[in-house]
Amino acid sequence: MEWFATLTLALGSAWTSGINLYATVSTLGLIQRVGGVKLPGGLDVLDNWWVIGFAVGLYVIEFFADKIPYLDSLWDVVHTFIRVPAGAVVAYAAAFDLPPSIYIPAFLVGGGLAFSSHGTKAAIRMAVNLSPEPFSNWILSVIEDAVVFITAFLAVFAPIAAALLLLIFLGFFVWFFPKAFRAIRKIFTTAFDFVRGKFFAGAGRKPG
Repeated sequence: MEWFATLTLALGSAWTSGINLYATVSTLGLIQRVGGVKLPGGLDVLDNWWVIGFAVGLYVIEFFADKIPYLDSLWDVVHTFIRVPAGAVVAYAAAFDLPPSIYIPAFLVGGGLAFSSHGTKAAIRMAVNLSPEPFSNWILSVIEDAVVFITAFLAVFAPIAAALLLLIFLGFFVWFFPKAFRAIRKIFTTAFDFVRGKFFAGAGRKPG
């Protein structure tokens, strides 16, 4: 079952990296550094105090940025180019203890999982930012962080539970993604039509 535990940690860490990369890195690093657990593959580098300190510092910044409406969505846009590749690299590094034929699939699947969790988070945040009250951002942010911490611990100490949690998310993602895509497309279409109407009204013309 060691291969199952390693694979679950690889893919689970990739998934949580898509939600909060810095919480994932700092949690895994502290688990090895303080908890005395040997992380698989190349993830053992995460127990370096410089790596942990850097990750914790960035987590603190994200902790506050993630709770400000619209700034959180901007943060997510920028981190599309950080979380997804990092999730792929985390899965790839964790797979070093597995046969070499697993490396590339782990990299690709890890990137896909990071993209799915990141995309789900970004879509939900974009929808919540349209609500008039500010507390939803705080609640969602706390829930997301809790999910990352819990999943990271489960991936290390209870891989079967972590795998079940991952399967539940994948089922939710399959159900949620088409609805989120249609909603986001409607938002952008409405915004585009509004801006176009204002432009043509200012120019004294009717939009075609």
